[in-house]
Amino acid sequence: MGWLDRVDDQVDALAHARALQEASRSAEAVGVLDRVLRTTADPYTTADARVQRLCALINLGRTAEFTRAIEDASGAVRDLPEPYLHGHLNALAALAAHHQGALDRCVTHLVRAARALGAAEDRDRDTAWGWHDLAMAYSYLSFHGYALGAIERARQHGASAGIPEETFAAPGIRLRNAVALDHNGDSDGCLRVLRDIAADLERFVRDGRAERIRPSSLAAYGYAAARRAALGDPAPAGTDLARLLDHGGDSARARDMRQLGQVCLAIAGGRPIEAITRLDSARVSAETLGAAEPSRLRSIAFARAGDHAAAHRADRMAFRLAAQRNDRLRDVYIDGIAARIDHEEMRREAARYEGEALTDPLTGLPNRRRLERYIASVVSRGERVVIGVCDLDGFKAVNTHHGHHSGDLVLQRIAGVINRVMRRGDFVARYGGDEFVVVLSGAGMTEATEVARRIDAAIRTEDWESLVPGTPVGVSIGFAEVTGAGGSLRDALGTAFEIADREMLQAKTRPRAS
Repeated sequence: MGWLDRVDDQVDALAHARALQEASRSAEAVGVLDRVLRTTADPYTTADARVQRLCALINLGRTAEFTRAIEDASGAVRDLPEPYLHGHLNALAALAAHHQGALDRCVTHLVRAARALGAAEDRDRDTAWGWHDLAMAYSYLSFHGYALGAIERARQHGASAGIPEETFAAPGIRLRNAVALDHNGDSDGCLRVLRDIAADLERFVRDGRAERIRPSSLAAYGYAAARRAALGDPAPAGTDLARLLDHGGDSARARDMRQLGQVCLAIAGGRPIEAITRLDSARVSAETLGAAEPSRLRSIAFARAGDHAAAHRADRMAFRLAAQRNDRLRDVYIDGIAARIDHEEMRREAARYEGEALTDPLTGLPNRRRLERYIASVVSRGERVVIGVCDLDGFKAVNTHHGHHSGDLVLQRIAGVINRVMRRGDFVARYGGDEFVVVLSGAGMTEATEVARRIDAAIRTEDWESLVPGTPVGVSIGFAEVTGAGGSLRDALGTAFEIADREMLQAKTRPRAS
């Protein structure tokens, strides 16, 4: 039983939107899905339409709408138990994050997508497409081995659901693998992969199956052949490269390949100056074939024009751009390891306290209720206690410019940073919104000053630019000692929080070290 068999409302419209996207007519699909969303109250129909709509926006390259679409789809899917939905949503969110340059978020979604799709029991058409979109996300991030594994899962599920082999031939995945080899100096390896892609197309044509190949795949086949020609390896006789490149419908990636494909054809046709002129006016996403691809084509064109010094400079630029990508991926993994360590520490800390009612679900930290209980128990034992109120600087701008999804990621990272730099035995809680509270037992204001310095330094040195570009994030901290003399515990806590809040607000007005 497929996913749509579980949906009761407007199934024909949802199936029609799927067919439009498979035919690279995503703009029409958005119109169909918007009508569904205006007229349905069924949660399963809403969830499917939201996930499909996000997919269509990614196909169209409408990046300004990604964050809102992810939030809408996440809200619709959150409470539904279907693993396919969660897997497909995370695969699409990974693609969106990659287009937005948020590699750490992209990797997080990739992991969640693979786990959810792996838990899907039905080998149906929709789960096959979920694996396909996960494979595409892996490919854009240059995880070529993972991409090939995921597309094989898509083929297996697709075969069980009666989807033709050529639908998931995925020439774009192997194409990105090929150009990545060339960007790193292995042109022979690049040509071997490009020839394999051509052999698949020839087989489909020979077997009379070419008409069933998706338009976006035809564009990838066309670019693969044009790229071979640019490297001096002619395409098979009778292949109309320009016609292949014209396929792809309204796909943003197909438009990029069409522009760069014309550059390749100019190089292959002995018109290198035309190729360079086309490159000067081309407006393509760095995500489609890698940021290094225009520079590499420029190098080939200059070499054909006889300007070997310019070709060498362009080649060095291509290599540098490819290396920067590898460095960023390496940094993401280092950050990912640190985040896992932070998460495990917070999970162990939260496990000491009873029940989810005492834990903040977003950050995994103890919540306000658990915080108040903890302080009360420490003070009642007669221990000295200092509380610190930590309020984020710039958080409103994060939500305004990057959306609440990015805001949640910032809060999660802040939680990990604060928890990481605290002393053994200290207590950290999320108080609400963008406010965190730390509790230092058996300490005074001297120790509090040192803890504040460590928190501020750790947050200032985090790489916020890769997570929320152009929006700096900081923290203001105020501390106060809890004294129970002359009143009730509730009064003492209230007074301490008032003093800490006042100190925190004063900290916001003080100049910061650069």
